[in-house]
Amino acid sequence: MIFLNCLFGYLSVLIIIKWCTGSQADLYHVMIYMFLSPMDDLGENQLFPNQKTVQITFLFLALVSVPWMLLPKPFILKKQHEARHQGESYAQLDETDESLQVETNGGSHGHEEFEFSEIFVHQLIHTIEFVLGAVSNTASYLRLWALSLAHSELSSVFYEKVLLMAWGFNNIFILIVGILVFIFATVGVLLVMETLSAFLHALRLHWVEYQNKFYEGDGYKFAPFTFALVGNEDE
Repeated sequence: MIFLNCLFGYLSVLIIIKWCTGSQADLYHVMIYMFLSPMDDLGENQLFPNQKTVQITFLFLALVSVPWMLLPKPFILKKQHEARHQGESYAQLDETDESLQVETNGGSHGHEEFEFSEIFVHQLIHTIEFVLGAVSNTASYLRLWALSLAHSELSSVFYEKVLLMAWGFNNIFILIVGILVFIFATVGVLLVMETLSAFLHALRLHWVEYQNKFYEGDGYKFAPFTFALVGNEDE
């Protein structure tokens, strides 16, 4: 939460401030040089007083949150494991057929060894995936911004090169043809194709970039209830 809010939550606040103030600040420049040159003056890209100090503080918190995500969890899990198995000791088992059969059927419930290196590497992988995924997944939402630009450019092209050009000929037949072409282009391209494209891109963003923040495909494979399995067990 600290990492996301100090970077992308701050960007969202900057967008709202820019809307409310009507500023011409370049937010891309603000976010890029927040990392590359945090000590430089913002100049015309300053949106509020003490913005430089706020950005340095957020950048520091974002950088600190990376080792914070990495280091504490393995040590906490190790401490919990030691507390859970404190006082336990290994006991010699009687290697009889009956005991081996019980262990095979019920599983081993003895003292499990804690692999600290494996837990640490697993947490390191998750930390790297989260940091890189937070940047790349958020940047992927720029595709919707690109679609809006393409939509506005297509609208201006159809309006200027079709409708206004047909209006300039002062010919009723050409004007009717131009209006029909403009209507079909507006409906077919801007309303149908552009809407379908925006829907598919938004659906893909929900499935890939947004859902992986909450869903992880681990665990047990789902086995639905069927009477066929019940019949096989009875046999």
